[in-house]
Parts: sequence; structure tokens; C-alpha cells
Amino acid sequence: MSLELRQESELTLRDLFIIYRRRQTVVYGVALAVCILCAVYCAVTTRRYEARGTVQIQKESSDGLGLDSLMSESEGAGQALDANIIIQTQASIIESDTLALHTIEKLKMEQSADFRPRWSPVGWILGMVSPAGEADRAGGRLEDSPQRRLRALRIFAGNLKVKPVSGTQLIEIRYLSSDPRLAAAVVNELALGLVDYTFQTRYNATNQASTWLTGQLGELRKQSEDLQEKVVNLQRDSGVYSLGTVDAQGREQAYSGVLDRLQQATSALTQAQQNRILKGAIAQASESGNAEMLSGLAGNGMAGSMSMNSSLTLIQNLRQQEASQRASLEEAEAKYGSSYPKLAELRGNISGLQRSIHEEVQRIAQRAASDYAVAVKEEAATRQQYEDAKRNADTLNDKAIEFSITRQEAEQSRGLYEDLLKRLKEAGVLEGLKSSNITVVDPGRIPARPKRPDVPLYMGIAIVAGQLLGLGSGFVVDTLDNKINGIAEVEEITGTRILGATPLYEGRDEEQNETGGPRLISLLAPQSTYTEALRAIRTAILFTGGDSKCRVILVTSSIAGEGKTTFAANLSVVLAHASRKVLLVDMDLRRGMLRRKLDLTPGPGLSELLAGQQKHIEPVELKQLPGLDVLQAGTIPPNPSELLDRKMGELIGKWRERYDFVVLDGAPMLPVTDSVIVNELVDITLLLSRTGLTERPQLSRSYRILKEGSNHFVGVILNGLRPADENYYGYYGYRKYSYYYGGHENEMPK
Repeated sequence: MSLELRQESELTLRDLFIIYRRRQTVVYGVALAVCILCAVYCAVTTRRYEARGTVQIQKESSDGLGLDSLMSESEGAGQALDANIIIQTQASIIESDTLALHTIEKLKMEQSADFRPRWSPVGWILGMVSPAGEADRAGGRLEDSPQRRLRALRIFAGNLKVKPVSGTQLIEIRYLSSDPRLAAAVVNELALGLVDYTFQTRYNATNQASTWLTGQLGELRKQSEDLQEKVVNLQRDSGVYSLGTVDAQGREQAYSGVLDRLQQATSALTQAQQNRILKGAIAQASESGNAEMLSGLAGNGMAGSMSMNSSLTLIQNLRQQEASQRASLEEAEAKYGSSYPKLAELRGNISGLQRSIHEEVQRIAQRAASDYAVAVKEEAATRQQYEDAKRNADTLNDKAIEFSITRQEAEQSRGLYEDLLKRLKEAGVLEGLKSSNITVVDPGRIPARPKRPDVPLYMGIAIVAGQLLGLGSGFVVDTLDNKINGIAEVEEITGTRILGATPLYEGRDEEQNETGGPRLISLLAPQSTYTEALRAIRTAILFTGGDSKCRVILVTSSIAGEGKTTFAANLSVVLAHASRKVLLVDMDLRRGMLRRKLDLTPGPGLSELLAGQQKHIEPVELKQLPGLDVLQAGTIPPNPSELLDRKMGELIGKWRERYDFVVLDGAPMLPVTDSVIVNELVDITLLLSRTGLTERPQLSRSYRILKEGSNHFVGVILNGLRPADENYYGYYGYRKYSYYYGGHENEMPK
């Protein structure tokens, strides 16, 4: 079907099947090429092995030593974290550059085959046009070499795959390498690095706050020692009235209303001092603005209040959400590319979380400063109450009571120091215990067989892709093909039904028959489909000529090689078989082929008659077929067109009186004008076109020239129909072979 017809109507499955059959060579050629390329790739590509390991992120639970309660950790705080966020955060840590650089340096991966520099034409071109960065120092560490570090991280990330297992607390780590032992070592090193990184992060966060608190404990210790010294001095000089009894702790009892109030003020002052110290620790940590350090304080019990604990837990949750969003962003960019619409939403979520973290840090800093200021004021107020009570006691000049109060103050100061020191140590121990919530379930093991190339998979994909690419290539080739491929195209171009069509003869048409005569299909295979097609054309010619006694038929084509000489000779044989007197004239004075086709002896012919060199030349009668005379072209004249224009009409007039049919084997239409000149002198003109050779514009122009130059019948013959073509069956009503036309049983399609 022509391109114009395809544009006017939609393609159907039948049209696609016809194109497939017509372009089978292209389809199978492309498919075979793809399979060969895939096989070559599988043969030459480096075998790559994939090691895999699995780690479990366990939930944080009570340690069983009662430390959670000692640290004032709120019940169920560990269960408040979303498990999915925790797993996504840990997966992002595994993929971080820090762990990657540590693993590359420890395993000396730069010396492996995967990390060896390879020349890339694309990279070389980009390096020529892009600005060069800071050069690497010779012999420097990987961390201090920007170019080496960038290249190593890119290679490492390309071979690493970290994937949380859906519905579980497991993270799967995979690494691909040409060395199976190195692949297993990388997986194990990453799992170990995750455990160390998690422990170090929590330890640093707690240690920073504990360092400041340690300094505060030093002042409290000095205060306690001074009080103890004062107790000793007062005990030596006091004149306290004793009740003569001791309390449950064995301390001597003394009573006074003023002293009782002073005792209460002392207890309140002790509590205010403890509150100020704790609030001061939080305020000092919040002044740095480090969200990671503040999140590390969550759950340590150092916040001192439920509201502050909630704020620290909120920062920890926000940081987990930020890590999860970053993991989703990196996964979407790797999977869909930088133009994926959802990337903007993910980046917006990350920015929102960062703003929330920053705002919460500021609120914590403000709240911590405010809490610390309130604690200082409360301590000052309590101290003032204490001083008032103490002055009242001093007015009594009761050294015994002063001794008792001082001793109690010293004991409480000492107790406060020991309590804070104990809780500080327990906080560090607790963090050490909680850092072991990561368990290696499956360590990286040496793989038994390579992961890539997967030859069966690749070959299967190559077969499918090759077929699809071949079908697409066949459709493109057929769309771009400007040559005639069927009867419908010829009739569409000429605007009329074709007079007939001849199949492509698959017999031995270049061999002589048994008597050594002319090489003609109609003589070699009189029962062939080709000969039957010629008989159908002969019948159409007989019905076309009307009552004319003699019919002069011009056989021509648009270009050379369309089979007009073979067609003219075989048509003449078929006409002669009908008991008609037929003259076959080779009118192609430039390249006459009838002499070779009919195996004639070279001699004078049409050119000598037209030039007047001979008055009369008797045509040669074929011995194999009486009634068929042949006049060959003769020698090549210098001016064939002028000779035909002057003398051809006279010769045709003489031939009409002697023959029933005169078949003129004319020259091609487009290269020369010989056939156009003779077209005005004949009764019927047959224009041949050949499938797969004649182009549509050539046929259109040739037919238009013939129709405009005469009023007689111009018929179009489609030559060279292949039995595999759908047009063959549609025109003749049978497949490649037929019993009806002398086919053999073993040649019939099953």
C-alpha cells in the first residue's frame, strides 16, 4: 500500500502483516544483528559478582537494670519513633560518603580492577570544556584528594545497592564487583561501619553535654567540702541544746522553731540548686544550635521536665523524617531522572522539615534560656528565704542550732553531688547499652556464580528487542520506500485498473529449451503461472482492439530493467499460439536485447530499414513457433529518434497488411523519447512497471505522457509479482503452486 493510501486510511493488522511479509529480510536481519551483538557482549564483558548481607534494626527497649527510670526516661519513648523512618535513616547512613570513604580506604579498593582509571571519550570531551577543579596532591589521602574522591565515590555508589525489606526491620546490602571476595568484604565492612557510626553519634551527643555538667559538679564538690569544714569548726565551738535522741539515720536531734523553718529553707534551696544546674546544662547545649546534639539528648533524662523532653524528642523525629525524605529524593532521582515532577515536592518537604528543625532548635534555646533564668531566680528567692531564716537563727546566737543546720546543709550538698555524679555516669552507660540495637543477620558471603552478565536473560531480551526493533525498522523502510509494491498502488497512481499482472517466474528462464531455441518462458514452461498470466493479458487485448484487422501493440516501460523485452517476446509467443500471424520488432535502437534473448544470428534490422540502407529485410521466422516473425534492431544509428519520426509510420502501415499482430519492443520512456514518438502510431500501448524497482513518480509521469500523446488504449502491466506477496493470491486466487496450472503435489503448500 502506498504512503498516500496509508495516510488516507488507518493501518490495520492485515496491513502490518503485509508489510512484515514484504520486509522479512529487514526484520530478521535486524533481529539477528541484535542477537549477535548481545552474544558478543556476553562473551567479552567482565564477569561481576554480587554479595549480599542483611542487618536488623531492633527497637530500643528497657535495659533491665533500671537505668531508664533513673534517667527519668518517659515510658514508651522508644516506641514513639516510627520504625519505617528509623530504617530509612539507617539505610541513608549506609549509603553515606563517610562510610563509603572509610570502606574504600580500609579495603584498599582503589587498587582493584573496578577502580582503575579508564579512558572515556565522553569524559575526555567534558573535561576539555568544563572548568577544572582543585588538583589532587601526589600521595595524599583519599579524603584530601577531591578528584580521586569524586571518582571513587561515583564508582562505589554505582555498585552499591541498599534496600529496606518491606514490612520488616531488615535492611539488605548488596555490592557488585569483579572480585567475589572483595564484594563480600565490602558488605561486611558497611554493616560494621553502621554499628560503629551509630554508637559514636550517640556517644558524642551525650558526652558534650556531660562535659559541661562535670564542670558544674566540680563547683558543687568544692561547696560541699567547705560546708564539711564549717561543720567541724562549729561542732568544736557550738553550744547546741540537744534533745538527747537521734533520728533513723543516727543523727543527734535538736529542736527550735526558727531552726525548723531554716531546715525547710535549706531543703528548698538544695532543690533549687539542683534544678538550676540541670537547666544550665540544657541551656549550654542548646546555645550551640546543633540539632544532632540536641536530638542525642532526647530520652537521656537530662532535660529535667516533660515539656523539654517532648521538644527534644520532636527534634529527633523531625531529623528522622528529613533523612527519610532525602532517601526518597535520591531514589526518585536515580529511578526517574532530574525532571521527575515529584522531585520538587520532595525537595519542598525537606526544606519544610529543615525549617521546622531550625525553628524548634530556636524555641528550645529560648525555652532553655528562660527555664535557666527562672531556675536562677527561684534559687535566688529560695536563697533569700534561707538567708532570712538563717539571720533569724543568728539573732538567737544559738551556735548549737547553727551547727545542726550547717551539718544538715553539708550532708545535703554532699548527697546532691553524689546523686548528680551517679546519674551522669548512668547516662553514659545507658547510651553504650542502647547503641547495640543493630544486628547483622546475614553477613556478606562469597558468591558462587556471577550476577552479570545473565546470559539467558540478556539473550531473551535481545530476541524480543531484536524482533521489535526489526519490525520497527521494516515499517520505516517500507514507509520510506518509494517503489511500487502492489496492484493497489499502480491503480491508485494511474487512476485506472491494470490490464494484467505477471508473476515472478522461478523457473530456469536463462536456459535453452531441448532444441536449443530461444530462451522464452512461454516455450519452456507453457503450463506455468507466468504463461497463464500472459494468456489473460492476450484475452484482454483481444477485447480491447474492437473490429481492427491488425493490432499494433507498443510495449514500453518507465526505465530499463523492468522486463519489457522478456514480456514482449513471451506475449508474441502467446499471441502466435492462438493461430495468429505475429511480428515481433525490436524497436530499441540503442540497446536492443531481442537478438540475445531469442538467440538470433546478428544481421540487419529495423535501423537499416529506417535509414534506407536496405529497401526490404525479411523478418526471421522462429523454427519452434511457425507464425512468429522477428525483426531485430540492427546496428545502432547515430540519430534513432529522428529515424523513427520519419519512417516508422510507413513501416507500420506495411506490417498491418501482412500480420494480425505487430508487437513493438520499445525503448524506456523516461531516458529517451523513442517510445513517445511511436506511441501516436500504434493501436495499443502496454506500460510495464516492476514491483520493487519502478518508483511511483516514474510510473505516474510515464502514464501521463502516454495518455496525453494519443487517444488509443494505454494499459498498465505489473510485472514481477512474488508468490509470497499478498497481491499474488489476491490477483490469481491461489498460492505459490496450483494443481490447476500444472503444479506438482510435492510443491503444494500444506
